[in-house]
Amino acid sequence: MSDHDDAARYAAEAGAVLLKLRARTEAEGGQLGGRLGDAGDIDANRRLLELLHAEHPDDGVLSEESADDPRRLDADRVWIVDPLDGTREFTEAGRTDWAVHVALWERVGRLGGPGLTAGAVALPAQGLVLSTAEPPVVPESGGRQLRIVVSRTRPPAAARRVADALDAELVAMGSAGAKTMAVVTGDVDAYVHSGGQYEWDSAAPTAVAAAAGLHVSRLDGSPLEYNRADPWLPDLVVCRAELADAILAACV
Repeated sequence: MSDHDDAARYAAEAGAVLLKLRARTEAEGGQLGGRLGDAGDIDANRRLLELLHAEHPDDGVLSEESADDPRRLDADRVWIVDPLDGTREFTEAGRTDWAVHVALWERVGRLGGPGLTAGAVALPAQGLVLSTAEPPVVPESGGRQLRIVVSRTRPPAAARRVADALDAELVAMGSAGAKTMAVVTGDVDAYVHSGGQYEWDSAAPTAVAAAAGLHVSRLDGSPLEYNRADPWLPDLVVCRAELADAILAACV
């Protein structure tokens, strides 16, 4: 199997762990809340590490839920994973906007330099896994009002500026993976974020989005870079390619 297939399979398996945990908590009459979120982070991370260590033992790993191993900085291949993106949404009954992220960074990527070469985002509660194994086809917008997806709790000023400039509607959603996949599936037209993220928040989502032909960059238009010593990567734009120039101009 290819790295693309592995990324999709790993995301799906971690997602299955999370669905079972959530269902068992509900069946036993437990409250969805902080303890469930903590258990989800731990259990999904454990499953991903089991798979990666068994099948790619020589590769590095950067996970939100594991201590950082500086040896990854010298590795030729590093898996960047977020075992449960959108922990808050995972712990809220009925919400489906949480995700599992699995991406592969390689020192020599498709274009010769370092970059992401495979990725998958599972949306377990929606029964979806979107990946670079079979890059999705982004539907046409159909002429409706443009829609920009933003954080439920802290919509950034940059997104508001873009919405004003493009006469677009702001749509609130959880998980960064769910927001990015909403652009991929055509439910929204752009995701504009500033104010803080880490590499594991965006690696898999942007790998899938780029494979689908969407524009992916920092707010200033520069490339997103991964497997750096400091994994802080605070802003990004994911959008339909034809909107990129207008969105980036409005972000300034």
